[in-house]
Amino acid sequence: MIDDLAQNLLYLTGGAFAAGWLAAKIGSFLGRRWSSAKRDPRDDRIRSIEAELRVTGVSREKLLEELETKKKELSASEARMKEHSATIKEQLAEINKLRVDLKASVRKTDELRNELSDRAEENLRSTCRLRDMETELSVARASTDLMSTGVLDYNIDEDDEEAPEQIIKSVS
Repeated sequence: MIDDLAQNLLYLTGGAFAAGWLAAKIGSFLGRRWSSAKRDPRDDRIRSIEAELRVTGVSREKLLEELETKKKELSASEARMKEHSATIKEQLAEINKLRVDLKASVRKTDELRNELSDRAEENLRSTCRLRDMETELSVARASTDLMSTGVLDYNIDEDDEEAPEQIIKSVS
């Protein structure tokens, strides 16, 4: 009998548990129907907005990370741009310096070219004067030689036409 009582108690407990579970299921089904009819549509809207907020928060985090990456890239690009700008300024300064040097060199070259042409002209004139002087000197030497040899005689009659021819023949 005691054995039967423990076994009956076990069956009763199992049956009570199954009956409670079945009652809970039926109650929740009826409660859901009743609560869904009473449920405010704003609650659904709030839940959907909360879900959207969570999704937006996740996408916001991703966008913030991308923004940080872009900021770093931008600062690196700005640094490179400043570096390139400084290089360009240096090169422009050097170009301007070279232009000034080139202008000065061209001016000096023109001055030297003018001076050289003046000197060449002066050299040509002096060469011409030297030739004239050499000619005069050779004429003077020839005259002196003729006078010293007595070939050149100024006592020629003015009426004598053959005198110049004789002088030329005697000189040659």
